[in-house]
Amino acid sequence: MSEPAVEIEYCVPCGFLDRAVDVQRALLERFGERLDRVALVTGDRGVFEVRVDGETVFEKGDDYDVEGITDAVAERVGAAA
Repeated sequence: MSEPAVEIEYCVPCGFLDRAVDVQRALLERFGERLDRVALVTGDRGVFEVRVDGETVFEKGDDYDVEGITDAVAERVGAAA
């Protein structure tokens, strides 16, 4: 089975790049080679969404917490292992 792919879609006009990079860095530090990729996807209209293999694990309406997001991804990474 292949490693999971993560996408972080963020609103460019909203200035969410720093937030997206923080999440990307945390995921790469925690999971390293257990992920196929952690891609940043540009968006607009206030979007901030994290997906693992196309399944949303975090949306902007949820409390923004890097550790909470990495924990949500961990559930999918563990399931893929």
